[in-house]
Amino acid sequence: MTRILKILPVLFALFIFSCKSTKPTTSAEKETPETVEEIKIEKEKEIDKDVSKEENIPDEVIEIEGKESKQPPLNIEEFRAAWVATVANINWPSKSGLSTEQQKQEALKLLDFLESHNFNAVIFQVRPQADALYKSELEPWSYFLTGEQGKAPQPFYDPLEFWISEAHKRGLELHVWLNPYRAHHTTGGEVTETSIIKKKPELAIELANGMWWLDPANPETQDHSANVVMDIVKRYDIDGVHFDDYFYPYDSYNNGKDFPDNVSFSAYKNENGKLTRSDWRRDNVNRFIKRIYDEIKAEKPHVKFGLSPFGIWRPGYPESVQGYDQYEKLYADAKLWLNEGWIDYFTPQLYWQINQYGQSFPELLGWWESENTMNRHLWPGLKVGLGGDEKNIDETINQIMITRGMLPESKGSVHWSIGPLLQHNDLAKALVEGPYRKKALVPASPWLDDSAPEAPKVTTTIENDRLKMNWLVGQNEDIEKYVLWFKYEEGNWDYKILDGNTNNYSLQNVVGEKKRFMDKIGITAVDRLGNQSDFEEIDLNNE
Repeated sequence: MTRILKILPVLFALFIFSCKSTKPTTSAEKETPETVEEIKIEKEKEIDKDVSKEENIPDEVIEIEGKESKQPPLNIEEFRAAWVATVANINWPSKSGLSTEQQKQEALKLLDFLESHNFNAVIFQVRPQADALYKSELEPWSYFLTGEQGKAPQPFYDPLEFWISEAHKRGLELHVWLNPYRAHHTTGGEVTETSIIKKKPELAIELANGMWWLDPANPETQDHSANVVMDIVKRYDIDGVHFDDYFYPYDSYNNGKDFPDNVSFSAYKNENGKLTRSDWRRDNVNRFIKRIYDEIKAEKPHVKFGLSPFGIWRPGYPESVQGYDQYEKLYADAKLWLNEGWIDYFTPQLYWQINQYGQSFPELLGWWESENTMNRHLWPGLKVGLGGDEKNIDETINQIMITRGMLPESKGSVHWSIGPLLQHNDLAKALVEGPYRKKALVPASPWLDDSAPEAPKVTTTIENDRLKMNWLVGQNEDIEKYVLWFKYEEGNWDYKILDGNTNNYSLQNVVGEKKRFMDKIGITAVDRLGNQSDFEEIDLNNE
């Protein structure tokens, strides 16, 4: 109750904020499902409590291209993801040089945590410094994996293949996270002969703090990084590709000095280039972002492309915002990418608190939403590393609730990072007992595909006070999940999300001291892009 009372002023402020225009007045760090038959009756007795907390939304019929689409009784879509950073061994593996079995066990611990806390996606860093945490012919094995750049894990396995397989077993999407330009991190060990710094020294630039950066203006850089992305897209069963905020490097990496790209800029000017240096740098990044999006869609349209830029586009947008100017310092015109729809989901790193003047979380989220003219997914990045005390737990939960309120059509958040969620048990517990109490579907991406699968054909029988359900779908349907919808007499709708290989399930037919019988059910099929089939309600009283 204390947490509910604390959030009320926040929600009131959110309502007032949402009534105001966020348009600007001018144009202008982070690195098992339940078994089918053996469902305990005691578990089913908890339905009374679960159902009473769910919003009961009336059935809705939507007209789509001349056809009536019957909507499910509840909106259960929300993207819930966490970053898993491998650079500097931030999250995984805990240190370089662990055995293959130790690495696997650590990975399973992280994935089990996400599944048990009702997340539905993981963003896994596979290219921290022009290297690979997977088998690659283009780049060397990562130092952060084996302790030596270019050395394969022993005994051999492919970590990315393992992560994908285990994530999918747990109902989690896996998005690969790559740094397109960083060639060497300060914690990345010795630069070996396998590094791109040695193989193609004309592409790499050393910075004052010891990092190396690939020149974003060099066509070979763009070709190489694009080839790395597409190699993964072609060979692995991933759900998304993800870039974060590292484009041109932060100026602090070079002691405040300008990025040393005189050679490539002079070559551009000698070819009658007309852009200023700043515009030219932004153009280099812009063309690369669009290229990546187009190439992914040409190869595998269902693979989503996500970007997680610095949370502020420019100071003054919106008017009261202060802080770092990524447009002029990182040469990242993130607003343009969102405006043009060169992404499928957009995750600005809004690592500030709700009431922080100059960088207010809801104010920045509202401004980014005002720029989301192509209606892509806007799933902000939240910083959960502030601690596990009550104040920071409330802050995290309030930010999730604000995001839900401001973006009801496509709810979602990405947590930086998985480490604090594991470290602070009270925070993790508050999430799974609060906003993440029930599992959720990843929101659909209708601009990629809006063809819903066929509704399952369901048969029911009652045996020993249990309702047994079996269902079939069309042979050509590619189903990722099923949603079992059910309602008891005088109760509200509830649901269970099941694996796409499931085709039967059973529920206790009678629950509670008042002997409430199962009243209605329905089963919907969900494809890989989140499209959900029509909801066909079955009234068990008429069966």
